[in-house]
Amino acid sequence: MALYYLPKVELSEKLLFPIGVAWIGFLLSFIVFSSLGKWLGWSKSLIGCTILMGGLGNTSFVGIPVIEALYDKEGLETLVLVDLPGTFIALSTVGILVAATYSRGEANFNQIGKRILGFPPFLAFCVGFMCILFKIEMPETLDGVFENLAATVTPLALVSVGFQLSIEKRSKHWGFVVLVLTQQLIIWPLVILLFYKTVLGQSGTAIDVCVMEAGMAPMITAAIVCNAYGLKPKLSNMIVSIGIPLSFVTLAFWYWILTLV
Repeated sequence: MALYYLPKVELSEKLLFPIGVAWIGFLLSFIVFSSLGKWLGWSKSLIGCTILMGGLGNTSFVGIPVIEALYDKEGLETLVLVDLPGTFIALSTVGILVAATYSRGEANFNQIGKRILGFPPFLAFCVGFMCILFKIEMPETLDGVFENLAATVTPLALVSVGFQLSIEKRSKHWGFVVLVLTQQLIIWPLVILLFYKTVLGQSGTAIDVCVMEAGMAPMITAAIVCNAYGLKPKLSNMIVSIGIPLSFVTLAFWYWILTLV
């Protein structure tokens, strides 16, 4: 997707809007849950879990089928910018730092660097960004290959996400689930909507996609990081499992709001 859509994007200051979605959301989550955790005396692992799960959205696996259905290929161009330089880089840098800080381990900067530089979607993003920078167009044959490969992401995403769903009805974590999902599905897209459209006066399909991407379900990979660092793994899995189906309801609400503003 990066190799197909990025070379078609025009380099301008407007690229900062989709890229900024993930970083604004993570900063917001950090402020909310680190402050709330200190005030209420939460454990370090609980604070770390809520920050990661409330500040990283499923901008690709859930986002791709939703945005493609609502905004077609035009929306996917913006989605790639929200996802790769936004969500993925945020997870791989400040996300890992938060996970290490709130667990017993220490942040390993060499590991973080290797993880970013060795991640295939990031490498594809770098190639796509260079195409934007130097105005390079992909050969028509190669472009067609990338288009067909990108088309396989939606069905694969739906299947893989479906297999992740698991809800514990008797869990003691329901209160924290509600807090994180309120931040993820309501507060974050509301902040992006008000900031981008009201404060900055922006409009158009790209901005609408930014709002929708801000309201996506919690990130599955963030839950994996929580598991790896011992940050309340059962809670993170519950947040993902409940957040994904619930997000389809809240996304319908945000889409309706965007048709009115």
